[in-house]
Amino acid sequence: MHLKKIIIACCLFFSIAGQSQITTPPNFSNIRAMAEWEELQALTIAWTTYPAILKQIVAAAREETLVVILSNDVQGTEDYLLATNTGGNAFADLTNVMIVDANYDSIWMRDYAANPVYGNEVDSLILVDWLYNRPRPNDDTSPQAVASALGIDLYETSQAPNDMVNTGGNYMSDGFGTAFASELVLEENDGNGSFSIFYPSHTIQEIDAIFENYLGIHTYIKMPTLPYDGIHHIDMHMKLVDEETLLVSEYPDGVADGPQINANIEFVLSNYQSKFGTPFRVVRIPAPPSTQGDYPDNNGAYRTYTNAVFVNNTIIFPTYRQEYDSTAFRIWGEVCPGYNLVGIDCDNTSNNIISQSGAIHCITHTVGVADPLLISHQALQDTYDFQNPYFVSAYMRHRSGVDRATLYWKLSGELNFTAIDMTANGDNWEANIPAQAVGSIINYYVEGESVSGKIQVRPMPAPQAFWSFEILGGVSAIDEFSSTEIARVFPNPASAITCIELDALQAVKARIELRDMTGREIQTIHDGMISSGNTKYFFDASQCAPGAYHIVVASDSSYSTTPVMIK
Repeated sequence: MHLKKIIIACCLFFSIAGQSQITTPPNFSNIRAMAEWEELQALTIAWTTYPAILKQIVAAAREETLVVILSNDVQGTEDYLLATNTGGNAFADLTNVMIVDANYDSIWMRDYAANPVYGNEVDSLILVDWLYNRPRPNDDTSPQAVASALGIDLYETSQAPNDMVNTGGNYMSDGFGTAFASELVLEENDGNGSFSIFYPSHTIQEIDAIFENYLGIHTYIKMPTLPYDGIHHIDMHMKLVDEETLLVSEYPDGVADGPQINANIEFVLSNYQSKFGTPFRVVRIPAPPSTQGDYPDNNGAYRTYTNAVFVNNTIIFPTYRQEYDSTAFRIWGEVCPGYNLVGIDCDNTSNNIISQSGAIHCITHTVGVADPLLISHQALQDTYDFQNPYFVSAYMRHRSGVDRATLYWKLSGELNFTAIDMTANGDNWEANIPAQAVGSIINYYVEGESVSGKIQVRPMPAPQAFWSFEILGGVSAIDEFSSTEIARVFPNPASAITCIELDALQAVKARIELRDMTGREIQTIHDGMISSGNTKYFFDASQCAPGAYHIVVASDSSYSTTPVMIK
């Protein structure tokens, strides 16, 4: 009785698009693969083995969004959720639950489900589905059931020359054209594979082109596979938690995959930058051993705290034993403050899913909202500057346009935030936090409202969540701190030879780049020493397409950016 009402209501609500299965690349400008921390309209799972874990996921996720459950026994799934003696507390009703009658082969929804992608960066939501790398044909076709249930067009990389094998566990996007994977994606598209299915044969260049054409991925970072991770999916040892932060599993020195993970991260840091033109920030989270102290190099299961899923204001991640779980809760809370953290035991006798080399991320997938209000901001870092205001810039876009933006800030310990109207500079909204005394800790967040009236904040759980930075003092004063600032860029708008004027407190090695609004590097203007005082550098704007760009000046001790329009 509950089920029938909920399915009807949800289908009516979400029947806003078609359900076409399309095998050609999306015909949109500026396509953008969604990042996992963005706003969701649905979390998807497949109801099969480990139902107690699935029930706990549904209980936490439906507080934030719709949960779409694929089931080959709809009544049985409903009964399990509503029962008092199955997998946890009974559900009073099935609010925010849609159970879809579907065929599938396994629980590993992350690997075979389709990925949310936007046209024109924030419009035209579609789903993009790869060929699954296992001989499970019902899994491979189940994205059609999700697309149909939610009324979203499905694009498939199933036909040559765009046929592509990949899995969702081996893919993470920053939401601005950079993605991470292991080299498994190369192995499974070289014409060979471990299972009795068809594997296409593609060069690296062809793989990169397919990812760019279907998902807007222009920087595809591929790392060597790990010796003790049998499935070679990066979600088993790392998690991209925002545009510049990597949460990475840590092993004791020399143990298991620790050395190769460390080498892979060093490779990333040495060769790639975040969308902000700065190095990725790496946060380590210890990987727990078995109760006997065994790690994967000694037949221990691949226990991981990074195998987690964002569900709007909630983060759901696997737990194992209290002595290690408490550290994981602390680190997740430090990396993503203000989020509701939900741990689900993936290692007990009756629900030992981790023994199958998977956990929470592996058995869930997400679908973004149809009309995202995209907000991206690089959090301000601790500073020695107690004399000048602190410049805040946030990139905001919505398909109807952004009508207003507000910066909220307060000193740590104060109850109320102060609101400051932000000023539009193209798609960037800007404001200044007033200078504060040494020792102050500043908390802040940003809010945008679209022309259509949609409101979004970043971090998403704000005001419970916010960014923080401290005004440092002690032995280093502002006049001793190595700082390089952009004094001005002229002419701006630019169309030919353009001057970048810098002010540096002392000589410093720095890199000057021209980047587009997604953070993609367009041109390296200078890479080397910058003299102290006032200096000038130049680039030819006539070589660039018209549009909005950023000049970025980055050194080990400072980071400065300013917008420039090219006409």
